[in-house]
Amino acid sequence: MSTNPFENETALAEHCAQLLSELRTAHPLVQCLTNHVVSGFTANVLLSLGAAPAMVDIPIESGMFAGVASGVLINIGTLAGEQAAAMREAATAACGTTPWVLDPVAVGALPVRTALAAELLIQRPNIVRGNASEILAVSGAGVGGRGVDTNASVNAAATAAAQLAQQVGGAVAVSGPVDLITDGNATVRVSNGHEMLTVVTGAGCALGAVMAAFAGLCGNPLLAATAASTVYGIAAEKAITTARGPGSFAVALLDALAAVQPGEVLNKARLELA
Repeated sequence: MSTNPFENETALAEHCAQLLSELRTAHPLVQCLTNHVVSGFTANVLLSLGAAPAMVDIPIESGMFAGVASGVLINIGTLAGEQAAAMREAATAACGTTPWVLDPVAVGALPVRTALAAELLIQRPNIVRGNASEILAVSGAGVGGRGVDTNASVNAAATAAAQLAQQVGGAVAVSGPVDLITDGNATVRVSNGHEMLTVVTGAGCALGAVMAAFAGLCGNPLLAATAASTVYGIAAEKAITTARGPGSFAVALLDALAAVQPGEVLNKARLELA
C-alpha cells in the first residue's frame, strides 16, 4: 500500500479500506452532540459500523467527555435546552486535542444557529460537513438554503469549501449526488451512494458522526472524511438492493454498514482526485 494516500485513486481506496479495518478493531468512542430528531439513528449507525456512540450533550459533562472521546460530532440541528452551551464547551475542550466535526445544519437560513456556527468555527473543527448551501453560508459566501435543503450545487460551493478548509486547517465535505471533500489543496470526489439517503431523516447527520469516528483513527482530516463518505456510500448501495422504500432502506442501511468489508471498499470505491 502506498504511504501517500493521495498518490492516486487506487492508493486512496486502499487507505480507506485500511481505516475501516482499523475501526472494526479499535471501536472508536464518538461523542455526539446532535439534534434530537436524529439521535437514535445516529447512535445505531455508529454501532452498526463498529464504533461506540456516547450522546453526552449537557454542560459540564460535555467538555469533560470531549477530552476522553476518540472523536466528537457537533450537529446544530435543533439546539434544545442547554445544548448550545454544551456545544461551546465541547468544541473548546476538543480544539487541538480531540478530532471534531461540525455539521452546520440550516446555517444561513436561521439566525441563531448561524451565529453559533461562526462562534464554533473559532475552535477549528477538523472537518466541516454540510450541503452546498450550508457550506456557502458558514464560509460567508452565501445566505443558506431552504431550511435544511440546499439551493446550490456542489460545484458552486467548491471554492468556498477550499477557502473554509484553509481557514480551519482541516477538511470540508460538501454532500450531494457526488460528494466533494477538500483540505484547500487536494480535492476528492466520492461518487458512491444512493439518492434514497435524501429521504431518510438523519442519514446525512449520521454521516457526520461516521466522519468523527474515522477522524479519531486518522491524523489526516481529508482522508478521514473520504473514508467515511466512501464506506457510507457503499453501504447505501448495498442497502438499496433489498429495500422497498425509505423505511426498509433505513433498516437495510444499518445492516449494510455492519456487513461492509474492507475488500468491498477497495473494489467498489468510486473516487476522483484533483
